[in-house]
Amino acid sequence: MPGTDNNLGNIANENAVGNNNPSADAGLVRDRGRDRGHYRGRFAPSPTGPLQLGSLLTATASYVDARAAGGEWLLRMEDLDRPREMPGAADAILRSLTAHGLHWDGDVLYQSRRSALYDQALAQLAAQGRSYDCGCSRREVAEAGWLGDAGWLGDGEQVYPGTCRAGMTPGKTARARRLRLQGEVIRFTDRVFGPQQQSPAQQVGDFVLHRADGIHAYQLAVVVDDAAQGISDVVRGADLLRSTARQIVLGQVLGLPPLRYAHLPLLRNAAGEKLSKQTLAPALDDARAADNLFQVLQWLGQQPPTALRRATPAELLAWAIAHWHLPAVPKTLAAWQG
Repeated sequence: MPGTDNNLGNIANENAVGNNNPSADAGLVRDRGRDRGHYRGRFAPSPTGPLQLGSLLTATASYVDARAAGGEWLLRMEDLDRPREMPGAADAILRSLTAHGLHWDGDVLYQSRRSALYDQALAQLAAQGRSYDCGCSRREVAEAGWLGDAGWLGDGEQVYPGTCRAGMTPGKTARARRLRLQGEVIRFTDRVFGPQQQSPAQQVGDFVLHRADGIHAYQLAVVVDDAAQGISDVVRGADLLRSTARQIVLGQVLGLPPLRYAHLPLLRNAAGEKLSKQTLAPALDDARAADNLFQVLQWLGQQPPTALRRATPAELLAWAIAHWHLPAVPKTLAAWQG
């Protein structure tokens, strides 16, 4: 992979918002808005199905947190994994957000159109000696690795044992590209869950940047796009809390500024499973937008007054912005009895 002398984090581009087709030589851009201390948040759904109540909870919290801070709220469609994409889901997501009054700033950014920027980040990592080719299959990793310690975050993930770190064994061909970790211990303070400490090397090992199927990995794309869009604050579900240290260390290697994080409790079904397409969560009923918003604001601990049960989505969101109190968000939610 060709190297580059550019430090991707030092190149600023004031047109980063909504730039779906960055030129390959533009660098990993950083919008100057974040340098001025301006709040810029985002919602980044994957179009594998329509939105459901759990995704609406995340979208509402990230939107209200941004607007309460006088900031911007961007929309990114994380559509890199095209085989998993449901036809029409991206448009359905846009319709649901609009029906619920969650209006975004700028153009929608589609990750599937941004491969050149991800390739440039891969080139920088290769030039820094911080990535390497891996010829291991999933089965080989499972047989040679072990489960990492995820602490209170739940079940551990498979740790890559470093089989190809010093070079692939004869007869192997490159399948994936991995980040070469250096034992970093990452500490950060989550705005909901408080102080966190994670060691990616112990929890997952050298993680994948470019997958064996030719798709850029989520961890790489999200770090590149948060920088390119000048995101300052990430508000998302607690299932991604375990990925945060990986994204922080990758941003550090690429020379990018740090972000603030707030992870939200997950809405689960009666079996304790996260509401999702995989657990057969029903799609949002856009005709009940006001009722949906009232419910998620209650789940978020914001205690909207009963009088707002007959309010419009715009009125509910205006109240939420004026009264937003992130410390009231609970760390766990009661099971959804849908």
